[in-house]
Amino acid sequence: MIQRYSRPDVADIWSDANRYAAWLRVELAACEAMEAAGSVPKGTAATVRERAEGKLVPAAIDAHEQRTRHDVIAFLTHVEELAGEPSRWLHLGMTSSDVLDAALATQLVASVDVIVVGIDGLLNACRKQADAHRKTAMIGRSHGIHAEPITAGIVFAGFYAEIARARVAILSARQEVAVGKIAGAVGTYANLTPAIEKQALAALGLLPETVPTQVVSRDRHAALFEALARLGTAIERMSVTVRHWQRTEVGEAMEAFGKGQKGSSAMPHKKNPILSENLTGLARMLRAFAQAARENVVLWHERDISHSSVERYIGPDATVTADFMVKRATSLMDGLVVNPTRCTRNLEMTGGLYNSEAVMLALVRKGLARQNAYERVQKSALKVAERIGMGPGGGMGEGSSFQELLTADPDVNQYLTAQEVAAVFDLSHHLRHVDTIIDRALAVPLS
Repeated sequence: MIQRYSRPDVADIWSDANRYAAWLRVELAACEAMEAAGSVPKGTAATVRERAEGKLVPAAIDAHEQRTRHDVIAFLTHVEELAGEPSRWLHLGMTSSDVLDAALATQLVASVDVIVVGIDGLLNACRKQADAHRKTAMIGRSHGIHAEPITAGIVFAGFYAEIARARVAILSARQEVAVGKIAGAVGTYANLTPAIEKQALAALGLLPETVPTQVVSRDRHAALFEALARLGTAIERMSVTVRHWQRTEVGEAMEAFGKGQKGSSAMPHKKNPILSENLTGLARMLRAFAQAARENVVLWHERDISHSSVERYIGPDATVTADFMVKRATSLMDGLVVNPTRCTRNLEMTGGLYNSEAVMLALVRKGLARQNAYERVQKSALKVAERIGMGPGGGMGEGSSFQELLTADPDVNQYLTAQEVAAVFDLSHHLRHVDTIIDRALAVPLS
């Protein structure tokens, strides 16, 4: 984990101290279940808990691992040092992955719970922007080129809906990964029972793996890392939009710029979209973690150890990164300043060319074939585009507007009167369903 992109809320879940504490919780839960089954003396877990819980020394465990070359054995050796004779009943019939996988599941679940709280804050920020800018008209773009009018509120509502879907996927993956196994060396309960496993895992808030091997199936973990990558990609799409809006030539919105903040070491005038650029980069990492998780699914037979080293990286890094991204994206949305004046100027830049489809459809309704109508409208549209600099001519200065050209064109005015053309050039026609779209987005299920 890189401290620059870490918050303690999730980073602490993955600390050595918390990891070893999670291992002890698994061992004690299993021991208590064995006590209930009569295979371990009553009171064993309570004694070990009293002597060892909260007293584990990570450095001592690490020192044992240097000698044993086995982390769980090193851990158990340290617990024996603290708890004495009763600790001989720990790990009875269990294998290392019984401890590791159950503990990993609890860490992943705890991390997801923090991330989801953060997502709710991000959704609230998107909702506020969507409501504030329901009627802030701006040009919509396809292929980066002016298309037809939208509102900034629709864009924010789109962010909201996509992030909400990512939230649903993460909660689903949380259920997938809230699974452990305490089933022994190859998952057959040779020295345990399914009843012991069920009771022990329930105490940890987990369910048993459907068909255990030596490990929990890694497709479960892949589902979670893929859901986190999906969240990251949703945040990236939001960030890339902000980056485009903040370009000098566009200027429709800008990240917050604090007092004393500097944009460039060389150019004092710069205000750069650093938050959204940073989020774009971090999203790439989440997708990389998801790919590694997918490759962890395929293990030899009942288990090999090829997944272990990968998970030591991606468990902490993916959850910490996702948590950091959610908080940074919330800050981005909360502080984003939309420029309605620039939105209007850009909307009007093409002199109403965004009405080309509406004119074409008006001609179709008058009886023209669609392609015939398309060509009649395109003739005037391309003249205007060339004049304002959207063609190879680079702009030819003043001239008739799109509406004027259409009104004067006999290929058009034999079907549409000047009043009918003017009626088509009505911004409210494009935006009449904005509230329906935004309200639908803000009502999407969150679970």
